[in-house]
Amino acid sequence: MPKKALESLTESMFYVLMALRRGPMCGIDAAAFIERKTQGVLRLGPATLYTVLAKFEKEGYIQEIASDGRKRTYSITKKGEEAYQSEVERLRRCVADAESEGRRRDEQQDTGAAPHLAVPALSGV
Repeated sequence: MPKKALESLTESMFYVLMALRRGPMCGIDAAAFIERKTQGVLRLGPATLYTVLAKFEKEGYIQEIASDGRKRTYSITKKGEEAYQSEVERLRRCVADAESEGRRRDEQQDTGAAPHLAVPALSGV
């Protein structure tokens, strides 16, 4: 499970780990993978990308395995793989919750029942 500082990953963080699960790569290659994978929906600029890489390296989620001038190649560590899997499970739970709420709403519409909303009592009114 990820450390407290990275209890849940941002979308950018998630996709960086996903990219590195494919094998060692530099930041530019990771950014290109992410843009292709998300069909251009997520584009990481250099500031975001290198901030994520630095944070992940500090947390031990990735490690630098080669350096050629300014080009650095990274690989995911066991801790990074665990963080990725933990986030996948968290996202699955979120989707399952959303789907069950959608089914609940559909069922209420089918029966004509109004959704139950808890409204706190106002004091002094």
